[in-house]
Amino acid sequence: MLVAEPWLPYGLRYRIAPARLATLFSMPAPFFMSSWSAVRQQGRVRWWFVSLVLLSAAAAGAWWWKQQQAPAAASAGAARAPGRFSGAGAAQPVSVGVVQRQDLRVMVSAIGTMSARATAVVRAKASGELLSIKFKEGDEVKAGQLLAEIDPRSYQATLTQAQGNLQRDQAQLKNAQLDLQRYQDLLAKDSIAAQQVDTQKALVRQLEGTVAADQAQVDAAKLQLSYTRITAPISGRLGLRQADVGNVVGPSDAAGIVTITQVRPIDAVFSVPEAQLVAINQRLQSGASLPVELWDREQKQRLARGRLGAVDNAIDATTGTIKAKAAFANEEGALFPNQFVNVKLQVNLLKDVLTVPSTAVQNNYVYLVRPDGTVTQRRIRVGVVDGDRVSVEGELQDGDQVVTDGIDRLREGAKVAVIDSGAATRADAAAQDAGARRAALMASLTPQEREQVAKMTQEERRAFFRNRRAQAPQGAASAPASGASAAVASTQAASAAASPGSAPVR
Repeated sequence: MLVAEPWLPYGLRYRIAPARLATLFSMPAPFFMSSWSAVRQQGRVRWWFVSLVLLSAAAAGAWWWKQQQAPAAASAGAARAPGRFSGAGAAQPVSVGVVQRQDLRVMVSAIGTMSARATAVVRAKASGELLSIKFKEGDEVKAGQLLAEIDPRSYQATLTQAQGNLQRDQAQLKNAQLDLQRYQDLLAKDSIAAQQVDTQKALVRQLEGTVAADQAQVDAAKLQLSYTRITAPISGRLGLRQADVGNVVGPSDAAGIVTITQVRPIDAVFSVPEAQLVAINQRLQSGASLPVELWDREQKQRLARGRLGAVDNAIDATTGTIKAKAAFANEEGALFPNQFVNVKLQVNLLKDVLTVPSTAVQNNYVYLVRPDGTVTQRRIRVGVVDGDRVSVEGELQDGDQVVTDGIDRLREGAKVAVIDSGAATRADAAAQDAGARRAALMASLTPQEREQVAKMTQEERRAFFRNRRAQAPQGAASAPASGASAAVASTQAASAAASPGSAPVR
């Protein structure tokens, strides 16, 4: 019943003979059951035999699959072998920076707010209807410049009335003075009583007081009349207009007519740590100036340079900082009041210190490029950071080259190929320029020409644009070609620099 098959795997070497199996299935059911029971009793076949056969077949299939996949995995591993830490394989392309000795600034960074040197709300000093406006919003004005005018008619009438009263009282005073002179002459001749002379003297003094009061009324009327001409109290930049022609304005208006802010010069208010206060005071007391730089929010563009003016007289106990104020000329008008800026205060200057690019430092070590084109680690101590340079202490010398890009692919003794980090950037820029010029050429086509170009084959399209460039001016025709050639040249230069045979630059 069981037939041995030596060529099969061990678990599949025995099977039921086909002839015997057919005989079993051809027998009557009772006989078949009895035969099968006999087989079971003999211990040759078990129900678990089927499960064993299936498991054996699965194991054999898995073993066969593993044997088939082993060469592919080996080839893939061989392809990945010269990867991140190839060492003895191809040279790794890297960018380098030079170790230099230079002066380095000790900077304190803070967040500051711009504050106008002076602010004035222009209000009308006299009430009245606004007749005209003599300024434009955002203009720069000088102190005393005419900004607006109020209806002066009522104030002119008041002035005229006061001047009339003055002239009347002056005439009465003149007449009283003449009478007094005649009375004094008569008194000298004993022709009049002394009491009459004294009375005339009192009248003259009374009229003199009236004339003085009238003169004051005239001066007050002139002053009110002058208030109808609204002028700038300070020099600075105008804000938005708060009143229009036809409005009735007066001294009680909270918003006024316009606001003037003095922004040339302008101040920046910021806070510095308490720990820097000693160094700042020493520099200020010695008469040295402390340079201050203002940068935008992203710290990519420098806005202005100035000098530290003063520090506050008390430390903020909550934050442990002290406020400081720096002055800036702001000649270009790029700074505005209440503008948030990044402030960098120079508190010291280190002379002739060893510096490396900031991108070359990772975990207190750098990769030094040796003359044989390999790299070695040098442990350093990081000091002050100033822009893209950082002061270091370690086994480095002035003029050494350290890796700035590609550090994550290196290990001790790895071969490197120094490339120009700007080659790819220049190639991309040239390609973008050529693409922009081609787009401009497409934009110059008429709708009919665009339709024709869309129906052309590739060769016809090339010939069409070749003819258009030939018909264009010399500069316009050569620009795309030159841009494309520059891109190709830059790309080739970058590829050549990154080749394994290239030597590092010392």
